Amino acid sequence: MKKYLLALTCMFALVLAACGDDSSGSDGAKDSSKPVEYRTVYSGEIKTLNYLKTSETNEFAVAANLVDGLIEYDEYGVVKPGLAESWEPNADATVWTFKLREGVKWVDHEGKEVADVVAQDFVDGLNYVLDAKNESSTAWIATVVKNGDAFYNGEITDFTQVGVKAIDETTLEYTLEGSTPYFLSMLNYVCFFPVNGAFLAEKGESFGTTRENFLYNGAYILDKFEPQNERVLVKNSKYWDKDAVKIDRIRYKYNKEAASVAPEMFLRGEIDGATIPTSILDQWLKDEEKKDLVRQNTNNFYTYFYALNFNPQFDAEYAPENWKVAVNNKDFRKSLYHALDRVSAMLTVEPYNPQDLISNTITPKNFVDVEGVDYTLLEPLKAITENESFNADLALQHKEAAVAALTGKATFPVKVVLPYNSGSPEWANRSQVVEQQLEKLLGVDYIDVELYAGPATGFLGEVRRPGKFSMIEANWGPDFADPSTYTDPFTEGGTYNKPELAEGYNGEYQKLVDAAKAEVEPAKRYELFAQAEAFLIEEAFVIPYAVGGAGYVASKLNPFESQYSPFGVTSEKFKGQSLLEKPMSNEEYKSAKEAWEKERAEALANASKE
Repeated sequence: MKKYLLALTCMFALVLAACGDDSSGSDGAKDSSKPVEYRTVYSGEIKTLNYLKTSETNEFAVAANLVDGLIEYDEYGVVKPGLAESWEPNADATVWTFKLREGVKWVDHEGKEVADVVAQDFVDGLNYVLDAKNESSTAWIATVVKNGDAFYNGEITDFTQVGVKAIDETTLEYTLEGSTPYFLSMLNYVCFFPVNGAFLAEKGESFGTTRENFLYNGAYILDKFEPQNERVLVKNSKYWDKDAVKIDRIRYKYNKEAASVAPEMFLRGEIDGATIPTSILDQWLKDEEKKDLVRQNTNNFYTYFYALNFNPQFDAEYAPENWKVAVNNKDFRKSLYHALDRVSAMLTVEPYNPQDLISNTITPKNFVDVEGVDYTLLEPLKAITENESFNADLALQHKEAAVAALTGKATFPVKVVLPYNSGSPEWANRSQVVEQQLEKLLGVDYIDVELYAGPATGFLGEVRRPGKFSMIEANWGPDFADPSTYTDPFTEGGTYNKPELAEGYNGEYQKLVDAAKAEVEPAKRYELFAQAEAFLIEEAFVIPYAVGGAGYVASKLNPFESQYSPFGVTSEKFKGQSLLEKPMSNEEYKSAKEAWEKERAEALANASKE
């Protein structure tokens, strides 16, 4: 949840990297006596440090560097001990026992020791998350524990009946609602992070509002937190694994035009990493001095899609009721589904190989498999995976059917409110491409796409969650290693596009998802999830679009050195990363990626034997 679909997301976020102001001499050699500093600029401000409450990527990306969980991952995606030294599930994976490492400290904003990290801290953290009055955005993940959902809904009030228990100071036990062999991957998310219960009780609602109202057990401490100015993370000298922390200071400087000014700041040496927008990419690649500074970004498992809103809440001047009538017609939805030329839209991010990033499904390829068969190739999802959704002839056929069915019920052209985040120039460009392409194919007599520039900060809270859109580009990142993680934006009670309100829906998607979740045998479970996903797409409640991580960057960070995981927060950590002497060129990147993929395959194979 990561997850939320952010409007500010990995696809559009700046790639960060930097060195100290005076960390190198005229010959470029680093002065090892000076702290290694990583500097960047940003435009989307965080609103809280409370990792137990937030689900916004830019917020828990900070928390991931300040607080550790039970496990983490290495650079190949192999799980390894974090605050837990070891763990053991029972035979059916319904009970998991963790042994904590001793001597881990909670420290305050000045680095002074406050308390030891103990098993009760994980109990207290989950208690906060599952207490409905705290409005945690990640509570739904935590309901995997026994009676978690019942406690959240007030059906039971005694938290000791919830499936988490501190056996002693260093032994933690989780009892789950059912067999959950992928539970370890769920622990990579913030709702399972610890908190010092006494400190949390003392601070109350002020917990996480300032750097002082926060305790740290992770690789970094927040040395400065000045919203819309600067935040600075410094290495935690009391950290249990401090030798693995190679960057001493991380400096984020606020600039409302960060996405636009970062490339020039990079060239001036003010920062050491920037996303290179497509508007100047060709110029950089043709410049002898700049071309070797640019490389492709690394793909991730965020999924991007266009969601059609069945509960529109935008201004009356854009005729929300008329949109509601139109979107409830399947042919109208299918006309948009088949009319969207995703490759043309993707050119705004990846002008050279856009097809490589296109995804026909919500769950990306290579996420999970059944006995060597990729999930996206299971029936009936296989047909969707293997066929391009853009089809002009089908789009016009569905348009004709929609007009026939809606004449006298809806007014044409139907206004389509399409918002974008004003902090992302590429998102703005892409929205213009989508507007022009859809109107050209379907005709301005049929639809009138209305672009809306939403705020750079708080886009989710201001635009998507309140439903101020007809159609919106959204995204979702996986939280654990199971297909169910990609169903959450669309199940009943979600804050995306409310498909459960669609005429003719009749709870069908929810029924399919519930049946899949109830199945414990992996092969059958995945087949049922494939059926649910195929239904969602065939009904055009959503239009799959792309996978994340697109674009080009100039960065001194080595993308194959960071912790790797398709889910959770581990990939947001700076722990283990160091700075390159110069940015990696695209040729160097491709060569390093090929070597990394081979090493990763070997590492995963070895891990599976253990």
